[in-house]
Amino acid sequence: MRERLGRQPALGLAGLLLVVPVALLLAIGAGGPEASLLVLGPLVTFALPVVAVIGFCWDDWPGSRLRPGWSGLADTAVVAAAAVPLTLVGLLAVGRLDPAGIFDPTPGAGHPATFPATMPLAGAAFVAVLQVTLVSEGLPLDRLGRRTAGVAALAIAWACAVAVELLVVARDAPDGSGLRDRTGLLSGADVGALLVAVGVWQVVLFVALEGRPFARIARRPARLLAANATVIGGGCLTCLVLRDVAGWRPGTISAAAGAVIAAALLVAMLFEGWPAPGRLSMLAAVAAVAAVLFAGLAAFAGSVAWSQAEAEDWVAYAGLNAIGASVILHVAIGRRWPFR
Repeated sequence: MRERLGRQPALGLAGLLLVVPVALLLAIGAGGPEASLLVLGPLVTFALPVVAVIGFCWDDWPGSRLRPGWSGLADTAVVAAAAVPLTLVGLLAVGRLDPAGIFDPTPGAGHPATFPATMPLAGAAFVAVLQVTLVSEGLPLDRLGRRTAGVAALAIAWACAVAVELLVVARDAPDGSGLRDRTGLLSGADVGALLVAVGVWQVVLFVALEGRPFARIARRPARLLAANATVIGGGCLTCLVLRDVAGWRPGTISAAAGAVIAAALLVAMLFEGWPAPGRLSMLAAVAAVAAVLFAGLAAFAGSVAWSQAEAEDWVAYAGLNAIGASVILHVAIGRRWPFR
């Protein structure tokens, strides 16, 4: 760790040579920003729980069995292979199984589209995986062994996501859309904003700050109770304040929160906290990078003509999915190859 910190910021800047092209490919590579959001958005979001398990639970397995270089490529292939069937399952959960809506941004009448209908389900699965693996320290799944625990974490995450879809999401599906109506508590956009707000607390506290200040609580049950209550309560309170007090739309909340998550991953993982060794300086660095990311992504999105989605949807996707996933793939899964 000390040796890597001594190589910063050169190591992080070198990593950008891989992170930036992958992020651009995810953000605009499927025929432009809107088409990428409509097609790759659900696919990448459904793949994120697998990315989290490989990076944070399986310690780069199954790619760890191969030599550097091939390891990251093998794990990326596993993630890509899992994205399609998981998206199909998600589409079945919100409507009917129709593969035409997965790869076509305009599938046409009678074919259910994956965006935005499946996004709350996919986001809930990702947030649940982080809650189990990072916030709850893998308890009690850590007794099962690392690989079995990862599978169990995915199963629990999907169970939580389906519960959110069935009990929380409200949807008035248009006739002929192939989607199911839901009588829930919150709209899909509100659920998405709430989930991304919780994700901010997860990533900032348990990636950027490495679990502080909860690490000072010696007794594990008390520590986990405090951590879970703070993350979930903090996320809900943040979303409520921004929506009901500041008057932000759900899309704006998701876009800003996505920029914060991307910034936290860039500062804490790619640059390993350089040059912010303390907690306050780390938070200041994350805030500064988030502001720059949000302003830049919003400016670009504002220059694009949108017909099926909104600019804020793409900003949230570009920050959380495109940039965030690229950093995790390079650092936690690819082990910074070839810049080790």
